[in-house]
Amino acid sequence: MFDNLSEKLDKALHVLKGHGQITEINVAETVKEIRRALLDADVNFRIAKEFTNKVREKALGQNVLTTLQPGQLMIKIVKDELTQLMGGDAEGVDLSGNPSVILMSGLQGSGKTTFSGKLANYLKNKKTKKPLLVACDVYRPAAIDQLQIVGEQIGVEVYSDKENNDPVAIAKAGVAHAKSNGYNVVIIDTAGRLAVDEQMMDEIANIHKAVSPQETLFVVDAMTGQDAVNTAKAFNDILNFDGVILTKLDGDTRGGAAISIKSVVDKPIKFIGTGEKMEAIDVFYPSRMADRILGMGDVISLVERAQEQFDEEEARKIQKKIAKNKFGFDDFLSQIQQIKKMGNMKDLMGMIPGAGKALKGVDVDDDAFKHIEAIIHSMTPDERSTPSKLNAGRKKRIAKGSGRTIQEVNQLLKQFDQMGKMMKMMQGGGGKKMMQMMGAMKGMK
Repeated sequence: MFDNLSEKLDKALHVLKGHGQITEINVAETVKEIRRALLDADVNFRIAKEFTNKVREKALGQNVLTTLQPGQLMIKIVKDELTQLMGGDAEGVDLSGNPSVILMSGLQGSGKTTFSGKLANYLKNKKTKKPLLVACDVYRPAAIDQLQIVGEQIGVEVYSDKENNDPVAIAKAGVAHAKSNGYNVVIIDTAGRLAVDEQMMDEIANIHKAVSPQETLFVVDAMTGQDAVNTAKAFNDILNFDGVILTKLDGDTRGGAAISIKSVVDKPIKFIGTGEKMEAIDVFYPSRMADRILGMGDVISLVERAQEQFDEEEARKIQKKIAKNKFGFDDFLSQIQQIKKMGNMKDLMGMIPGAGKALKGVDVDDDAFKHIEAIIHSMTPDERSTPSKLNAGRKKRIAKGSGRTIQEVNQLLKQFDQMGKMMKMMQGGGGKKMMQMMGAMKGMK
């Protein structure tokens, strides 16, 4: 996510990162490079120019030339300005209605139907809501079937009427169905349309008038860059939507849409799509995104995702096993499953400060654990519960059964042993020392 932009901004700020002499010329050169980085990221020229003018004014106004760490101060100024440019504070969806009606709009192919499912899944699991999906795309072949498959996947009912070709009537009937069956959120999936298609735009305006939604959201593909921003503006001029959803952000190495869309349409980005899984949806936090763009990671989001997958009962069982030296490979597998549920591996690594730069050019596969899982699954239940039994003969059999080398089996055993010692240390007297170390790390940038 934003790899190209992050790299270019890092180079732009590099000149001010040392403790050497800083001059107005240095600052001007840095600002020029920042503008170039933004333009390369497909940010609108006017926005890039206004942004860099503000950065220059603040840098010179805060005496960046005379501070002990001008590079750090410049990074903070850029981060604060990026945060403001992307919207300042995070904004969720309005769920005040009974039921709350959310109308989805956007171009065909923007990921609207899939994101309708992700949003329903999010509201069901994170906000304890009872959502209903309503299929109002009567034009695209198999659109209703696609939404029904998505609904089955997440355990959410889909209201549809294949005999009816009137989206306005279907939307009204869907809301009525929700009211009489105890649903407190209605998500209406509409057909993809172009802002220049007057008939289709009139249709969604009529749906809006008929159901009076609390939220009208515009779904747009982040990878289309400046085109996404222009499309959003055209839709907003007609529909006056409440917020933007950026899909496919995990594949966007430039970031132009995320950076400039708020400034152009003056509507907040509310959610982002970060992968194909139904759980790959995040509330958009401008300040966290600014951190990520500047290579500072996003530890808060990483911790939140870990907490969502954290099973307290399972953790207590693991603790007891560690205390009795009974932590085995079955327990290790269950930990791997929890990590995998947290999301796309490259996205997770990008949340660790500095990891994005370290992993530049490295393909972090979503199947990063498959070799480990293959080795563990090639062990007998007895070997998984008592790893100390793994002698040379057994290792050879496991390597052959998993299609890996003996060296890889030995490496896994070594890592497993080291992890066991670290977990033991955290439980014992070393826990305090470990906490002190983590506290010290928190203050580091």
